[in-house]
Amino acid sequence: MNTSDSEEELCNERTSLMTGSPPISSYHVETGLPSSVDTQTKRRRPVTNQSNNRETHHEGVSTERDSTADSEDEEMSLKYGAKHVIMLFVPVTLCMIVVIATIKSVSFYTEKGGQLIYTPFTEDTTSVGQRLLNSVLNTLIMISVIVVMTIFLVVLYKYRCYKFIHGWLILSSLMLLFWFSFLYLGEVFKTYNVAMDYPTLALVIWNFGAVGMVCIHWKGPLQLQQAYLIMISALMALVFIKYLPEWSAWVILGAISVYDLIAVLCPKGPLRMLVETAQERNEPIFPALIYSSAMIWMVGMTEHSAVQQPSHQETNSDEEVGQSHHDNTEDNRNMVVPETEVHGAQSRTTSAVELEEERGIKLGLGDFIFYSVLVGKASATASGDWNTTLACFVAILIGLCLTLLLLAIFKKALPALPISITFGLVFYFSTDNLVRPFMDNLATHQFYI
Repeated sequence: MNTSDSEEELCNERTSLMTGSPPISSYHVETGLPSSVDTQTKRRRPVTNQSNNRETHHEGVSTERDSTADSEDEEMSLKYGAKHVIMLFVPVTLCMIVVIATIKSVSFYTEKGGQLIYTPFTEDTTSVGQRLLNSVLNTLIMISVIVVMTIFLVVLYKYRCYKFIHGWLILSSLMLLFWFSFLYLGEVFKTYNVAMDYPTLALVIWNFGAVGMVCIHWKGPLQLQQAYLIMISALMALVFIKYLPEWSAWVILGAISVYDLIAVLCPKGPLRMLVETAQERNEPIFPALIYSSAMIWMVGMTEHSAVQQPSHQETNSDEEVGQSHHDNTEDNRNMVVPETEVHGAQSRTTSAVELEEERGIKLGLGDFIFYSVLVGKASATASGDWNTTLACFVAILIGLCLTLLLLAIFKKALPALPISITFGLVFYFSTDNLVRPFMDNLATHQFYI
């Protein structure tokens, strides 16, 4: 009985072990062929690993692209920021140097010889109050004329009176390039005692004016166009320096900087409306009003846009034809692809050209004129003191640098006069009333620092 019981117990244990591990699964494990469940799990595992690897790879690539894009943006901003500063410092410096050299050498522009129509009140009075009142009245008239003419220009531009604006600017350029340059050359030749007959002078003025009209209002080399714009600004500044009374000039400079601040930053300011209208129409502002470091060709740009319009229409018509026959054959579907690729390449090239044009920094010619008026007046009225002239020169460049810094921060059109003119006025009066007497006393007592 004991042996039979022990045998039965051993058999039960064996059967229980046999039932606990089925033969099919053990067969598959031994032979190395996985079961259906194992195959599914093992097939899913590499897929999940590959997907995770791909996700991490894409995330790594995206982060690398973002970091490289950010670094490239920073490099481009630094590069073009410094480039823009140099691009503006050079023409502004040249314009002010021309004015200062003329004021120091040609006595015609420092002599009192009448006043402009816009400043009818004289300052030849002994009363300080009357002189201040006359200067304020002259400033009000001058600023009113500037405001009215600016609003008139904006209205003409808004209603697309381009021919009238072009005629107006062409007449102004003709007067500056022919009449004012004739007077300027005559005074320079008289100062340096240079003899020249009238036919030769007429030929020189004709060549100078004709080339300037072509470069400014049509096509020409960029550096030549910039040189003519600088020369025009210097000639206009010399006219203001000669015919504006002393006190009226300083008050006008302060008032024009305030007006520039209002006209550019206010929502309904005339200059802001002009810039916004030009941006909405995707048109450049007239090159006779703006100094640009990039090329602006009005005629060339209109011809380029006229040539581009039929090409866009042809691509659109081809795409419509391709889409209408898209369900018939497979060849038509393949023919639509090159058209879209060509259209995309054209859009990329045009966007690259527009981006390169937009990178060129622009500054109004009025800023050049009033910068030069401030430096020229400081050079003419500061008893020939070079310290005052250099102080105003440096102050204007510092203000221009701060304006460009604010332009990089806010990334919108900003007035260029307020900071530079404020610094120039502060430096002028402080140097003329404090530094110059101090230096004179040191020179008289022969003290050297």
